Amino acid sequence: IAPMRWLAFVLLLLPFVLRAAPADDAFLLARDAWRAGDVARMEIALPAVAGHVLEPYARYWYLQLRIEEAEPEEIQAFLQAHEGSYLADQLRRAWLRVLGKREQWALYDAEYAKLARSEPELDCYYALARVREGDLAAAEEAFTVWDAAREIPEGCQPLVAELHAAGKLDARQVWLRVRALNAANRTAAVPQTLAYLPERERPADRQLERIDKKPAAFLQQAERLNLKKRLDRELVIYAVQRLARQDVERAAQHWLGLQRHFGDYDRAYVWGQLAFRAALNHLPQALEWYGRADAAPLSDEQIEWRVRAAMRAGDWAEVARSIERLPEALRNEPVWIYWSARAMAALGRHDAAVAQYERIAGAPHFYGKLAQEELGRPLVVPQERHRPDEAELRAAAEHPGLRRAVALFDADLWLEAVREWNWAIRDMDDRKLLAVAEFARRSELWDRAIATAERTRQLHDYWLRFLAPYRERFAAQAQAYDLDEYWLLGLVRQESRFVTQARSSAGAMGLMQVMPATARWIARRMGIGYHPDRITDVDTNIALGTGYLRYVLDSLDGHPVLAAAAYNAGPNRARRWKADRELEGAIYVETIPFTETRDYVKKVMTNASFYAALYGGKAAGLKQRLGIIPPRTSEEGYTPTITGQAGLQ
Repeated sequence: IAPMRWLAFVLLLLPFVLRAAPADDAFLLARDAWRAGDVARMEIALPAVAGHVLEPYARYWYLQLRIEEAEPEEIQAFLQAHEGSYLADQLRRAWLRVLGKREQWALYDAEYAKLARSEPELDCYYALARVREGDLAAAEEAFTVWDAAREIPEGCQPLVAELHAAGKLDARQVWLRVRALNAANRTAAVPQTLAYLPERERPADRQLERIDKKPAAFLQQAERLNLKKRLDRELVIYAVQRLARQDVERAAQHWLGLQRHFGDYDRAYVWGQLAFRAALNHLPQALEWYGRADAAPLSDEQIEWRVRAAMRAGDWAEVARSIERLPEALRNEPVWIYWSARAMAALGRHDAAVAQYERIAGAPHFYGKLAQEELGRPLVVPQERHRPDEAELRAAAEHPGLRRAVALFDADLWLEAVREWNWAIRDMDDRKLLAVAEFARRSELWDRAIATAERTRQLHDYWLRFLAPYRERFAAQAQAYDLDEYWLLGLVRQESRFVTQARSSAGAMGLMQVMPATARWIARRMGIGYHPDRITDVDTNIALGTGYLRYVLDSLDGHPVLAAAAYNAGPNRARRWKADRELEGAIYVETIPFTETRDYVKKVMTNASFYAALYGGKAAGLKQRLGIIPPRTSEEGYTPTITGQAGLQ
């Protein structure tokens, strides 16, 4: 009882405290009330926040806490007062979910029409409204979420139920979705999907859970199953998919013994799954297994990895053929334009290769730079800079959304600040973007300056895109550890965008995103004093990060591509991704199995080229930086443990 009395006493005093508190303090109290889900404290804090630049956030949080009980007029008043803002869009989305669940379709339709952009769950509710009005064809919208390999959102479940009730979800579609979920490693959504089957056609309780834990044990007993039944055949396919994530070669051995029980489509489907896993693991069997998969359609990702497997095998004819199998939209992305050109050049189709290179040459990304070098053109960074005038800078500083974003940064609400900032600049032209980027630079919001400058389409400022805060300190440490200063800057730009307090979801901290355990280890190795509280200190973080980078570089043949991959995914993985022969650096990078690491290395190496050109006057080519990756040694043999992006955590 005593603690409750104390809390009541504090709440009684709080209004008097807030009257004397500055608006900043009142806002922080409102923020804490929001995080605690405390409506009573929020109501007390709101009057003291009146007039503060972040008052809209406090009122938005208050309405979010009461979204189920607030009167429509109260919500609509906020939406009207802040129409076009990030907060209005977010509140409208939350309210639409409530209206959809209640089937208040008149209000729903009116607010849905005002969305800046939609999302599947809200589209489902809109379609459900049409179904309720007798338009049963609108239930077809459910196929959009059904075919996506993820859990069906709450707002889409009634629409899927309508589709099922209309007899448009048969057993084949249920099992195809289960296969897709399994391939995407989203098996938590499988029970929800199987619920659309008649009970007698579903697996026994916890059967899938047992297969998840021991797929090989299940497959060893598979011949005892009645493989004339769809359920048992699907369970075998499910188990082969699960085992392939652990040991694809063992999964293939089991499938070789079982495939005679399956039709052509299912045999091809499973070989496509095995081929994809083999390509991720850089196994030589990948292309052979892809050849067995031609009777079933491959996903875009499977085809992309067929291309990558052909690259590593040096089979340029297969590279060209596989790229042609991609949908047109994917074929026209820079990555596949570049590798299509490389294949044409290797096959002696010089003019066609040049035409492809010309499509992307000079673009400020990895493939644009590589294409430019293939055409024999050096990197030339535009030295002309658009300088915003004082009126443009003043407009940026006075922009309501940007003012809120800066205040959110000051309140240590980084996620909200970034979202507010990105919303504010979403439709700006190049002149306004460069004015905002310069405003961010002057405010020492380095990451926002870089991110904003990168959005320009015709008018550019590469000095803003490639800012180098703390350059003197990085240069000193680069010299001390014999590191390429521009490569170091390129890595830090990708790691933290020079945000000293940056912290990743995994716990990496500071400019160089050093993990606390790594910091302790490298400090001992370097023989320097270290205290955990100083990990984000600029000099300490740079010293620890460069010390670790030097260690990684030394342990990986002194190769910057391998070291960059190791800095993101770990040295053992960087070694494992090598080949049994020398490999062109660009091919090594393109065939890194983790999307995050693959993109990371591309950006680090591209950044390094731009920093060298801007700050060092050096025009060393990107291809030269990528170099040749030495072959894997016997101590660096293949270990089949790649499980997908989750392996980075």
